[in-house]
Amino acid sequence: MPANLTPDYKDAELRFRQAETHAQKMEALRDMIALLPKHKGTEKLLGDLRKKLSKLEEEGEHVARSGHRAPDPGHVRREGAGQWVLLGPPNAGKSSLLQALTHAHPEIAEYPFTTREPQPGMMAFEDVQVQLVDTPAVAADHTPPWLSGLVRAADGVAIVLDVAADDVDAAAAAVRGLLDHARVWPASRPLPPDASPLLARKPVVVVANKRDRDDADGTFAALARDAVGADLPCFAVSAASGDGLDALRAALYRDLHRIRVYTKEPGHRPDAGKPFVLPEGATVEDLARLVHQDVAAHLKFARLWGGHARFDGQQVDRHHALGEGDVVELHA
Repeated sequence: MPANLTPDYKDAELRFRQAETHAQKMEALRDMIALLPKHKGTEKLLGDLRKKLSKLEEEGEHVARSGHRAPDPGHVRREGAGQWVLLGPPNAGKSSLLQALTHAHPEIAEYPFTTREPQPGMMAFEDVQVQLVDTPAVAADHTPPWLSGLVRAADGVAIVLDVAADDVDAAAAAVRGLLDHARVWPASRPLPPDASPLLARKPVVVVANKRDRDDADGTFAALARDAVGADLPCFAVSAASGDGLDALRAALYRDLHRIRVYTKEPGHRPDAGKPFVLPEGATVEDLARLVHQDVAAHLKFARLWGGHARFDGQQVDRHHALGEGDVVELHA
């Protein structure tokens, strides 16, 4: 059976062959997998593409674990419940925001383009951790070529703008251009009728930083949000004073659309301090795979406690959908 490869697929294949960085190769491969017609004639090709992508991902993880400087700065090892990339113009306060929300210690200075490589940090929210990644400044003539790949691979994008800046419109335009280049579309915005199949819908929020310099009505923060898109969620904060950071923390976790599930052994209390974090809609079997592949393979049933159980200790099968805060006892 002929593969009937589309022009879009062939364009992605050409980008893969011409790719010079690890991130560019992975981005092109993901696009090829998404665009490949799915039928019996393409099963072998699909399998080969997935193997190539898996190998590239393993290589990236190996470099990260080895402690050596990665040859591709556009790859940041994912940790925690999800990964947010911080984007913004020079001196918007991205590094200060990372320091205020995490235990990371990025270089902070008054001069522009202080950050030259991605700087990850872990943000605590209740009993989970969310990864934030500070990035080099985005400007019309000064944006690293690998940055679009990092944005494309992230779970969400936080656009950080200085509410007191004079050039907020130009800064917003540069960030919008980067999102277009990365083919990232805000999840809060309806897709256009002619949307490309390569568009990746992700949560995108605006962080209007330095609210302590705003007027009482928050006029400048509103202008910063409108410059990027009035339909995007906006959080007015001050990395310096901490104002608004609690609401931002909650939103960055909530918009990942994850659930926390707690496990327990028969006759024991739940392990309340260490939840498993899964995507919304995850099942008992998905949880069992996170615990151990052998548990998933030999799983007989599970017992459920919490607000989503009809009664404490309800017996459910491996296909049962879990909810936020569920307590699960796996029986294999």
